[in-house]
Amino acid sequence: MSGPSSATGLAHSPGSSRGREHLSTLRPTHVLYGVVALVGVSLFSVLLGAADLGWHRVLAEIGAQVTGGISPLSEREAAILWQLRVPRVVLAALVGGALAISGAAFQGVFRNPLAEPYLLGAAAGAGLSVTVMAVTVPHIGLGTTGVTQLAAFGGALGGVMLTWLIGRSAGPETATLVLAGVAVGAFLTAAQTFVQQLRVESLQRVYMWILGDLSTAGWGDVLVVLPTLLPALVVLCACARLLDLLGVGDEEAATLGIRPGRVRALVLAAASLATAAAVSVSGLIGFVGLVVPHLVRLTSGGSYRVIVPLSVMFGASFLVAADTLARTLMAPAELPIGVVTAFTGAPFFAFLLRTNRAR
Repeated sequence: MSGPSSATGLAHSPGSSRGREHLSTLRPTHVLYGVVALVGVSLFSVLLGAADLGWHRVLAEIGAQVTGGISPLSEREAAILWQLRVPRVVLAALVGGALAISGAAFQGVFRNPLAEPYLLGAAAGAGLSVTVMAVTVPHIGLGTTGVTQLAAFGGALGGVMLTWLIGRSAGPETATLVLAGVAVGAFLTAAQTFVQQLRVESLQRVYMWILGDLSTAGWGDVLVVLPTLLPALVVLCACARLLDLLGVGDEEAATLGIRPGRVRALVLAAASLATAAAVSVSGLIGFVGLVVPHLVRLTSGGSYRVIVPLSVMFGASFLVAADTLARTLMAPAELPIGVVTAFTGAPFFAFLLRTNRAR
């Protein structure tokens, strides 16, 4: 008896109401922390690289560009900084933000903090599409070429659409959609393995793409991903409040004027577009969409009005930091960025799960 009564009393207490409002509102300090983290990590990443430009000279170059002063870098060094290093940092931030907000959106739709952006077959579809391209057109490299990007983008969307069609035909429940995603992912992965065996020499190229790669990024890649990514991010941020309403149940949400089915379809479509855009320029990078939203949830509250925008900023910071490690730990060689995110994300996520259980 004491449990329910105390819970009821707590729910109606002024302090508890203020606490819930505190945890469900995006405060200026939240934004400040996210901006400081992203700017700090990005600046640190720009200062480091295989080509030793000197951190003080890079800072002087940035200052010269802002104030119109004299550049301390040679023409070649300036090209390395502004045409290779800076766009790579920007692209890593965009991909990290896209994967993190997509993971948060999937978690909100399926009411499961373990959901992630590849749940509905985007990764398997992209992997199969790129593998087919590598086998049928072997002379095309699997870097950030336009053909690779188009194949990955189309394959990711194709995998999600196939999952959606199968899931909707079996029933309207979200659990059915998840099961359809598992089935489609398994089938497409098996198909990818079969195609790889047709041309074994393509295995290494496909495997390196699957592990994630931002090494050949330039401003062209940033411009390619922006038209798809930015509208998807805007839609997901605008739907953050609706994700909170979905959490109370479909019937309750419907009484508030919300159509749960349409909201889920809109959010999943926007999250899938963001995921496909990210995959098309970076390959398959894991754990970002799983770890970052969960970390934001543990530190800033459970409201998606907080989780969604903060996931963008901290997801961007996380992937920029991971990419910095990928290109500096074994310089001049590079580690696949997916390996770095797995090494850092998997133990960290295990720690978060243990901490959450203790709480």
